[in-house]
Formats: sequence, C-alpha cells, structure tokens
Amino acid sequence: SQVGVSVVIQRPPPYKLHHSLTFTGLAGEGRSVWKKDSNLSPVSETQMFLYDTFPKEFLWGVGTGAFQVEGSWRKDGKGSSIWDHFTHSEIRDADSTGTSSDSYILLEKDLSALDFLGVSFYQFSISWSRLFPTGVVAAPNEKGLQYYNTLIDSLLHRNIDPVVTLYHWDLPLILQEKYGGWKNESMIDIFNDYATFCFQTFGDRVKYWITIHNPYLVAWHGYGTGIHAPGERGKIRTVYSVGHNLIKAHAKVWHTYKEHFEPFQKGMVSIVLGSHWIEPNKLEDESDISKCQKSMERVLGWFAKPIHGDGDYPEELKNEFLFLPHFTEDEKNYIKGTADFFAFSFGPSNFKPPNTLPKMGQNLSLNLREVLNWIKLEYNSPRILIAENGWFTDSHVKTDDTTAIYMMKNFINKVLQAIKYDNIDVFGYTAWSLVDGFEWQHAYNIRRGLFYVDFKSKKKERIPKSSALYYKQIIRENGFFPKDSTPNLQAQFSCDFSWGITESVLKVTASSPQFCDSSLYLWNVTGDGLLRKVEGVKLKTRPAQCTDFVSIKKQLDLLEKMKVTHYRFALDWSLILPNGDLSVVNRQVLRYYRCVISEVLKLNIQSMVTLYYPTHTYLGLPGPLLQTGGWLNQSTAYAFQDYAALCYRELGDLVKLWITINEPNQLSNVYNKSSNDTYRAAHNLLIAHAMAWRIYDKQYRSSQYGKVSLSLHSDWAEPANPFFESHSNAANRFLQFEIGWFANPIFKTGDYPATMRDYITFKNRKGLSHTLLPSFTSEEKQLVKGAADFYALNHFTTRFVIHEPQNGSQYDFDRDIQFLQDITCLSSPSRLMVVPWGMRRVLRWIKNTYGDIDIYITANGIDDPSLDNDELRNYYLGKYVQEVLKAYHIDKVKIKGYYAFKLTEEKSKPRFGFFTSDSKGKPSIKFYNSLISNNGFPADYSVCGPSTHEKQCSFCLFISQKKPLIFFACCLFFTLILLLSLFFISKMGQP
Repeated sequence: SQVGVSVVIQRPPPYKLHHSLTFTGLAGEGRSVWKKDSNLSPVSETQMFLYDTFPKEFLWGVGTGAFQVEGSWRKDGKGSSIWDHFTHSEIRDADSTGTSSDSYILLEKDLSALDFLGVSFYQFSISWSRLFPTGVVAAPNEKGLQYYNTLIDSLLHRNIDPVVTLYHWDLPLILQEKYGGWKNESMIDIFNDYATFCFQTFGDRVKYWITIHNPYLVAWHGYGTGIHAPGERGKIRTVYSVGHNLIKAHAKVWHTYKEHFEPFQKGMVSIVLGSHWIEPNKLEDESDISKCQKSMERVLGWFAKPIHGDGDYPEELKNEFLFLPHFTEDEKNYIKGTADFFAFSFGPSNFKPPNTLPKMGQNLSLNLREVLNWIKLEYNSPRILIAENGWFTDSHVKTDDTTAIYMMKNFINKVLQAIKYDNIDVFGYTAWSLVDGFEWQHAYNIRRGLFYVDFKSKKKERIPKSSALYYKQIIRENGFFPKDSTPNLQAQFSCDFSWGITESVLKVTASSPQFCDSSLYLWNVTGDGLLRKVEGVKLKTRPAQCTDFVSIKKQLDLLEKMKVTHYRFALDWSLILPNGDLSVVNRQVLRYYRCVISEVLKLNIQSMVTLYYPTHTYLGLPGPLLQTGGWLNQSTAYAFQDYAALCYRELGDLVKLWITINEPNQLSNVYNKSSNDTYRAAHNLLIAHAMAWRIYDKQYRSSQYGKVSLSLHSDWAEPANPFFESHSNAANRFLQFEIGWFANPIFKTGDYPATMRDYITFKNRKGLSHTLLPSFTSEEKQLVKGAADFYALNHFTTRFVIHEPQNGSQYDFDRDIQFLQDITCLSSPSRLMVVPWGMRRVLRWIKNTYGDIDIYITANGIDDPSLDNDELRNYYLGKYVQEVLKAYHIDKVKIKGYYAFKLTEEKSKPRFGFFTSDSKGKPSIKFYNSLISNNGFPADYSVCGPSTHEKQCSFCLFISQKKPLIFFACCLFFTLILLLSLFFISKMGQP
C-alpha cells in the first residue's frame, strides 16, 4: 500500500444541527459535538462531499520544517541542534540528514516549486542554531541571516506571504547540554531573546508568526516516550513541566511582540497546536462521550485551554495529575488570550505511534470537520488557520502518490464543509509539506512532500507528485467542481420504455394440498384443533390451478405494489433438470414457473426470464454436471443448450425477453484455482450462451418473437489518478478484462479483445504469468459473433482503478490493477460507492465500443440498512435514473428498459430489497412508483398516455380480478330477464 493509515476512516454519523446548520453553545461545550441526531438523513447534503468554493479571501499555503529540508547541518557556521545529535546517535541510516532536500543551497528550486503550486503563503521555520550556533543571542551567523533574508524577500517578490515559525523542534544542542533544554525555566527568557531578534530583523516583512510548532509533541515525545530529540524517557512529571515552560515561553514572546512590534509591524502571532480526533464506541453512551472529551483535553486542551481559554489547564487534567504545575492568577491572566488566531495541526504525527495516545478505549478518527467543530465550541469560535495537514506515503513511492490525493481531498473538503455548513472561521490551509524531507523518528522511511526528491541524486530536482498537481488544481479553482456538470434533465423516456424489477432465482414452493387431496377431514373433533382423516371416504377434486401455489399470490401482491411493466427472475436449472440432461424433467417445477409467468401477465407485467443465475456461493449447476467439472467441461455447454431449448419450448410462448446467463464475467470468483481455469470456464460459458441463442434464433424466434441476450456485470472504471497515463490505461484494461472479455466476442469480432490478448502475451514474455487465453476456432467465432439481440448490463457502482503490477497466473493478477475506495464518496454498508455519473459513462462507452445497439439495464441498486426509511435507496435511484435519462436524450444511447435491483432481500445479506425478507414494503417503493408513473422526470405533464393495448389489458385485468362478482351479476341479470319475460308472457296470455 502507498499510505499506512492505521486509524478508522469512515463517514461520520450525522451531526445534530440547529437553526442554520451550525452547532450552538457556549465556550467549553465541545462535548456536544459527539451528540449526533440519528434521524438525520444519511443523504443530507451537509453530510456528503461538497462541491463548492472557498471564500475569495481564503489563503492557500504549504509548509516545511527547517531541520527536515534545509540540510547543510555543518555548513556556513551553523551550530548543532538536538536533532542533529539525536539522528546521528539514535536513528539508524540517518547520515543523509546532512543533505536532505538541501533547501539551504537549493532555494531557487523550492521557490520554483512554490510558483508551480500558486500558493498565497509559505510556512517555514527558522533554524535557531543556524542564526545563533550557541542558542544565545549575540552576533548572528551572517550566512544564516543572509539565507532567511533572501528567502523572505524572494517570497514577497512572488506575492507569497511568509508565515514564519520560530521553533520547530531543533533546539540548539548547547542549550540542551547547558540548561537541560525545555525542562529549565531559563529557556523562557532565552527563547524570548531569540524571538525578539527575529521580530526586529524580519518583522517588517513578516505578518504571520508562529512561536512553537506542536508543543505537545515536543513535551510528550521529546521528554516522555523519547522517540523525538532530545530522546529523554523521563517521568510524567517532567513531561508536564516541559509543557508548562513551553506555554510560558510562548506567552512571553506574544506579549513582547504585542508591546514592542505589533503597533508598527501590524503582524499576528500564534502557536501551532496539534491533535488527534476520537469517536465514542457508542454515540448514545454518555460515559464514552466523556472519555472522548477527556482524550481531547489531555492532548489539545493541555495547551489550548490556557492559551485560547481561561489561562489554566483543563479540570480533568488537574484532577488526574495532582503534580501538574500550577499557574498563579497573574500567570493565568498573562497567558490567557495569547494567540491572534488558532493555528491547528492535524497530521500523522498526531496519530503515531497510536499506543502513545490517550484513546481511553474509544476510536481514532480522521474527521477534520469534527475536530474543528470541537475547537469552535470549546474555545469560543476562534479564527482558525490549518497550519499543518496531510498524510504520508511509503518511501518507495515516487510521484504516483495516488492515495495522498484522496486523503487531501477528504481533509480539504471537510474544511470546506466546516466553513459552509458549520460557520467555522477557517481562513487558511497549509498542505504539508512542500518537498520530501527527513520525517523525524521515521527518518527517510516515509515521505510527505508534494514534490518528490531523490536524496541520492546531486541535483535533487523537485519533481511534482500527483498530489502537487491536485493541490494546484484546488488552489486554481478555489475549491471543488463536479466531474460531470450536466444539469438535471426534465424529460421522459420513450412511451414503450420498460420499467422493471429484478429478482434472483425464484424459489419453487409446493402447491396447496386442498385441491389435490381427495380425502375428507374433520376438524377439532376432540377440541385439540387437529384435522382427522375420515377413512373410506373419497371426494371429487378439480384439476390443478396456478392459484394452488400459495407463494404466487404473494409474488403478485408485491409486484402489484411495484407498478412495474416487467419482472425479471431466474429459473433453477438444477431443479428443472436434476440429472443435468433431459432424462428426468421436473414437470412440477416447470409448471410452477409457467404459472408465475402467466399470472404475472394478468397484471399486465411481462417477464424477463434468466435461465442461469450463478453466484459465488451457489453455482446453480445440476449435481452430475458439477461432478464432471462444471464449466471446465465443454459438455456442460451442450447440456445448457438442451436445457435452454426445453425452457423455450415450455415457456417461450409467454416470454419475450430471455437472459441466458447472469454475470458470467463474475465466475472468476469461483473458478479461481488458476487463470487458465478461469479463462477455460469463461470460454465454455460463451459457447453455451451462443448455442442457446442460436437454437432460439433457428427454432423459436419465428413463432415466439422473443429476444435473447446475456447480462454482464458492467461497472464503470475510472482512473484513480487522473494525472497518470498508467492509471487511464489500467481503467481501460479493467473494462476490457471485465466487460470486453464477453462483449467483444459477441458484439464485435467473435474473439477476445486485442488489449486482453496483448497484455497477457506481454506478461508471459516477461515471465510474470503463464496464462494461456483460449483461442476460438473459425466455427466458434461464427457461432459466437452476433449471438445477442441486445446488450444487458448489471451496474452498481464505479471502480477507481490503480495500475499495480502483480506476478502470478491468476485472472486478477493478469490485469495488474488495484481498486481504491474513495473515502469522500457516499457509500453503502457493503462499500458500494454512489457515483451516478459512472452509469452514463458506461452506457456511452458501450455505444461507442459496440455500436448503436439496444440496451437493457437489467440490475441497478444499492444496499440500504434502513428497514423503514431507505433514503439512501431513494437517493441512489433518483440520481442513477437521471444519468440514464441523460444517456438516452443527450448521448442518444438506445436504452430500452431499466430494472431496479431487487424485489425482496434475503436474510443475513446486504439489504438490496424493496421488500424485507418477510415481505414488508419500504418507502422506496413509492419513490420508484413515481419514476415509473412519470416515465422519468417530466416538466409539467406526461406525453405518454395509456396505449390502446394498455387500456385493453387494464380492462382484461379488471375482468380477471372481478370474475366472481361479474359472474354473480350476470346471473342476477339473466334471472331478471327471465322473470320479466315470464311476466310479459303471462300478461300477453290473459284475455
């Protein structure tokens, strides 16, 4: 993997919002962030990815730390820092820190990188020991002074504001050795002297100052865990003593600036505070929420409450650690409010190592929006600068840092949501970092730069990664624009458009016994409620009827509520032909299916019948065929032909649309022992389908007038990284291996896609695979080519595809792809991403690739966990059908029908159904009804009235449903006529 994310990334539960979608409350009310409204819609716009722009004055920046990127640790009179000493004594393979990215001598390359991004500010730190080698302010090191003056002047020349950090962890080594570093209160005045010099020297050109970067990590890891310099593994008392001194040092510097420099320099001063974020195990559990609040107070509150709050530590911290240093009342007043804005860091250093964080049994989360809301409520709505944000990649990743794009997309969009929906005053964002550098305890084992640097090269060119290209795009657009900006259509489909519902294999149930059992029974003779057979008595029975099947009535009830025109369901091959051949035909099962079709027709609903519906858990083959190898045996294809012919003969007079095989391109999940098994099974499936189509075409089409095809799983593939051609090639390769694998032989050439053959050959030559893709004989090509009357697709989502080279003879390995889950996407419990525009793109691709053919969408749906308010399904249906409409009207794709998936859900499986497993209807039924009745999204009126055929069938349906009443009325009518006739005859017979 490219990115080592060790925390839970998930869509947050809905916020409990008030008034104008903002939290309300007084300062110190951060715990209310975790009180979510479980009734808020999962598809509320406030919870989904926001396509919008940031305020015009929003600041975009990028940052670095001096020790991480400057290099030249012994050059031009620079003194040693605690990190110079620590890296050479404690961190293995850290010798290259002497050069790193060499920003000290390659300043122009950094400036060019900044120009490329188009940022409005650059956040960098001054190396204290480069200015003052001993740490004590005296005559500055002229070379160091010259470097920072040049850097600042060069930034201003480019209209880039410098945001200058005074201390980013690289304390002069002499101060550590002489005073014990930040354990000693003497550091407060020494730091103030250093800061004062910087204000005097650079303050005329610097308007944003940061005193200390993330003091929590300085204290906790520098003097507690020892994984940061100076590497002391001290007592907890020492850690909090160091934190105490850091707070006082910051406050003194802030007051120095306010009193002596702010009046004429007009700058602002703050301190960067970092934190994790945490979610309760149970939202309704107050104790879990309390633990989350304590966790935040122990990290962020430790420094934020004294500075941004009331000048003192959180009460929880004081109660937990009685040894915590105390602030006097004067110190509280002196420290309180010593920040002109809230500078916030949210990155991997705040989450790693996770075992050092006070999680308190709760769950770490990367939800930046929520922590911003916590800051707003806890510290009285401060102005916020995101002073460090980003993630990391492994060291081997060069410019293709695809996962970093999605992390950045997620973080920045959370900031946008916080601004737009929660009224949080965030005025700037700092991506971290500009270039690859030394990453503290990780040394060079991870990378965080937007620009790749080969540390072993002499030139150390700054090569933009895909994350740099993406960040540049966000800055240029000042936010996010949707990929497909085509406005929604107000239009309808053709008047003969098919609106359907899909079901999987229809389970055959026994018929009711009362009409075929000739015995007489007495009920409750002894008061036990049982039926007792009367021996020796036989009654006359009527012939069997379709209504004898008790389950059919239930099916009809459900379908009647759906108001569809078509019903797609599958037959069970293994039940109809248990031996796999025509030696035994289960006529009762065939009769059941015929009854379903005929009874459904009475509701004016046509059936689309699937002959074979395999899944990865149930292959659906008759037992004898399984025992002889299943689809690895070519004889199975001939057995399927016989089975198909039987179904055409027995049911074809009632069926106009046939699907031979459902999703044969997904059987790689079953035949996965090797790629050769996978391709061999697929080859036989293709032959089986083609033979089934040919026999219908030759023997039944002229009398039955039906159409036959197969349904292919046809999810769209999008390159996960739009900036790399390899990802675009991978997306196309996925489509060819997934869809073209079956569609190309049938709808195009009679052979597998050239892309597929060429890529497998390429891998074989490299010794990366031993796959042999089967070849079609000339007879097989003639058999397969054109063997479909329409294209049927099952589409559920869009896959974001990465090029990922893999070795081995497996179908999945042959493709050299990996899927990426976009964490910013609305997703279902089964992780199906809702990407409506993917539907239109795959429909357009099918048309462009295989010609202007008829298309049926034979399955489209999503799993929604709600039983009584499936809003996710409503949202999904509305968005996807709208994209189908665009493809129909704008792209002129010949779409003949849309079938929602599916009618009923199964127990213990993802909830795809419009009805529960016990036939309870969901609200989405009504929504789908409206799509059907409107035939799309009409403006004001429907152009499609009921056809003559529909009117006739509606009348027939009325007759069918009211037979007993009509018969009784007819009897009354004829009886009345007869009585009247007799009356008149008797009258006429009288003189």
